[in-house]
Amino acid sequence: MYLTIAGAFLLSTFSLQAQEGDSLLIQNGKAAQIAGIALPTAMITYGALSFGNKAIRELDYSTRNELLENNLMWYEKLDNYFQYSPAVAAFGMKLGGMKSAHKMSDMLILYALSNVLEGGIVHTVKHITLRERSDGSSKKSFPSGHTATAFAAAEFLHQEYGNKSVWISIGGYGMASLVGVARVFNNKHWVSDVVAGAGIGILSAKTVYWAYPYLQKTFGRKNKKRQTLVLPGYDNGNLNLTLSCRF
Repeated sequence: MYLTIAGAFLLSTFSLQAQEGDSLLIQNGKAAQIAGIALPTAMITYGALSFGNKAIRELDYSTRNELLENNLMWYEKLDNYFQYSPAVAAFGMKLGGMKSAHKMSDMLILYALSNVLEGGIVHTVKHITLRERSDGSSKKSFPSGHTATAFAAAEFLHQEYGNKSVWISIGGYGMASLVGVARVFNNKHWVSDVVAGAGIGILSAKTVYWAYPYLQKTFGRKNKKRQTLVLPGYDNGNLNLTLSCRF
């Protein structure tokens, strides 16, 4: 049990430190950009090392076994909905009149792109690694898709409203951390699955926000006669592009 609590604490700490790294990004330019991706990259690396590092894998098994022995598994499905809660909060504040970093249309695109990127990565890695879930129900355990979605939403919330109050970012990352912990307590994922999923979610959203100005210049060219917009999509494991033109 202590290992599980420690893992949850580390997950929350990693997330909050990633949020702090973004604040530095504004002040220190490229050096802070590297710092901003260092923590989620470390989380992904930790998960990847679980395939060859005995100590990391033993932590996975000992945590699962301890929860089972002490009858602490939740078997709840709230994480299916809570994974979207940071994004719901972001759009709710926008609809409530709170000024965000981007206008609503851009927020929708940024959130969609973040989910397309993290969803594509998660889907691909799951089918490559074929790790068995902690409950033995399937071989799609690594990384945790719920956790990736939750942390992408938390980073999205932070990017839009983190400059308003650090507590907004803390709230978003806290909810995402609860989703990750729930996946372990529901016996659907190993700790390393969750840590890697969190890193993928954060890094995916960061990447989209960094790339978005260039995407706007490339695909969002506008003139008096024509408006063109290219949007990616993700459906049943397939990536697609939608071209919208107004003449």
